[in-house]
Amino acid sequence: MRKRLIFLCLMLSFLFVGTSVVEAASDKPLFYRIDMDKEIGSTTWRYMRKGYDEAQKRGATAIVLRLNTYGGAVVYADSIRTLILNSSLPVYAFVDNNAASAGALIAIACDSIYMREGARMGAATVVDQTGGALPDKYQSYMRATIRATAEAQGRDTVYTADGLPEVRWRRNPLIAEAMVDERLSVPGLCDSTKVLTFTAREALQWNYCEAMVEGIDEIITSRLGYSSYEVARYEPSFYDEVVGFLQNPIVQGVLIMLIIGGIYFEMQTPGVGLPLAVSIIAAVLYFVPLYLSGLAASWEILLFVLGIILLVLEVLVIPGFGIAGILGLIFFFSGLLLALLDNVNLNFSWISLNSLTQGILVIFCGFLGAVVLSLLLMKRIGHKGLFYRVALHADQNIEEGYVAVPENLASLVGREGVTATVMRPSGKVRIDEEDYDAIAYRGSYLEADTPVRVVKVENMQLYIVPLNAEEK
Repeated sequence: MRKRLIFLCLMLSFLFVGTSVVEAASDKPLFYRIDMDKEIGSTTWRYMRKGYDEAQKRGATAIVLRLNTYGGAVVYADSIRTLILNSSLPVYAFVDNNAASAGALIAIACDSIYMREGARMGAATVVDQTGGALPDKYQSYMRATIRATAEAQGRDTVYTADGLPEVRWRRNPLIAEAMVDERLSVPGLCDSTKVLTFTAREALQWNYCEAMVEGIDEIITSRLGYSSYEVARYEPSFYDEVVGFLQNPIVQGVLIMLIIGGIYFEMQTPGVGLPLAVSIIAAVLYFVPLYLSGLAASWEILLFVLGIILLVLEVLVIPGFGIAGILGLIFFFSGLLLALLDNVNLNFSWISLNSLTQGILVIFCGFLGAVVLSLLLMKRIGHKGLFYRVALHADQNIEEGYVAVPENLASLVGREGVTATVMRPSGKVRIDEEDYDAIAYRGSYLEADTPVRVVKVENMQLYIVPLNAEEK
């Protein structure tokens, strides 16, 4: 019995010592590394958000953002910049090779910037897809954005050669602005003929770089003073790549085009077919990534669905085009737009003008694309080619039981009868115990058994008005 007690005590001691070692190992400060090697866009924005969330959950000491990018979309760079400026964790930038354009904006937002020998940073002029500079309206907003980012780093008190204290910006906002506008001149650095781009040594000289280093480990040990630490790296999954791709503004515009085009063609054809399936798939691909990313809320998706329901009711049930149709259009497009914006219960205080403008532009381009696509398909259907196969080409021969519309419809003008069905505005009218297809004149709504008169025949179709209506 005594031996068993001694053995039990030894086992408990070993467990206690092992637990202490594990706890000691877990006490090492954790630095979370996020790589940005791609063009700044929806995918890199997803990397940053997910990496930041994981760093917070794991209790990271700081985030090290490794940059090697030639830039990208300003709207996503602005979102990353805002996240960094509002971060409760220190964020350090390591410019491994390039931090151009949008990458420079992100680097300036970080608490400290470290650069590898031979790295470059700057050239933040807003350009189009061909590389040409956009009008000054866009440059003005970018100048203000990058200037405000530099100002957010605050000021330091330094002492001049005379021993007098002087307050200086940690990162001179004028230098940041010169990365956007070639008209600005910084004495001793650049004249007013070119956009500013720093080398690593120039950035170090002008306080836009804390030190030149060879890697992240050197930042942590030599610059931050940690001898024992752990580095965790955010590893994007294939799912992240797919979701990031679907959140690309161009892809979202195409999906909106397919949603609208599919609904339009489905309403032009009888039954349920391919257009509706295309529209549903496009809607799922549009909303699901936004919902999983936390942008689209459930009520925004329901708003979109409600808009479709109101539009269907307006077309198939309610006569004319009134309140239901207008509300349907408002709900439909509002659902698409609000899903793109990171708002909470219609609180837009955190929404940037760039995000709102891009959302409106994406929806407008998608709608315009749907209109163009509809016009092209309507012209192509019936001709030889891809769309010839989906058109109806069967012959309706008399021998097979098909009969033409009666030719004596013109003789019914002026005759009276009653509506055999509800007219919305089309339906059937009964004249001399025989039913005919008819349309209520001027799109009016008539109940069944309403006395009517035939006023005209057009395109082999009867047009009727109620007997108590004043004929014009």
